[in-house]
Amino acid sequence: MTTSQQGKLFFSFLRIGLLGFGGGPSIIPLVHQEVVKRHAWMRDEEFADVLAIANTLPGPIATKMPGYIGFRVGGSFGCINAVLAVILPMIIAMILLLGLFSRYREVGWIHGMGQGVVPVVMVMMAQLTWDFMNKSRLALGWAMSLLMAGVAGGLIYWLGIHPGLVIGALLVAAMLPPLSKGKKTEEATQ
Repeated sequence: MTTSQQGKLFFSFLRIGLLGFGGGPSIIPLVHQEVVKRHAWMRDEEFADVLAIANTLPGPIATKMPGYIGFRVGGSFGCINAVLAVILPMIIAMILLLGLFSRYREVGWIHGMGQGVVPVVMVMMAQLTWDFMNKSRLALGWAMSLLMAGVAGGLIYWLGIHPGLVIGALLVAAMLPPLSKGKKTEEATQ
């Protein structure tokens, strides 16, 4: 893909990032307009397939769709290009708003607004924790889920290990083949 085509890809998704107010589902019509109607990078049927796949995968659709479409249009660089373009306006807005917030933090109504967000975030985190725990219970059972939560909590809070390292270790452990599979294969060969 040429530099001018990468530029079109970047500015198309930058426009989506700037105008897509209201979260992931609100950008879907904007993505459709840019990808199918304006640039004809995909047909309607292909876009519908991408949308269906993006809805089934975990994570925000606002980055999954640009990532896949960018990869399809411009390869690996196109993927990075499209995702950066769609999140760049949000990153800049967050930095500016956090700068304003920290500068005027002592103003009464701004301080109250910041304090009012804390309980909402706590409830959202509790809901997220419960959802993760329920999914873990269904996949691993209560005993293993509680054991893993206890070990992870101990490593993070009592030993001071960074949470990213604990999560990374769990991901690596999840990718290892199960031990029981190797025993079954040995028994089957004998």
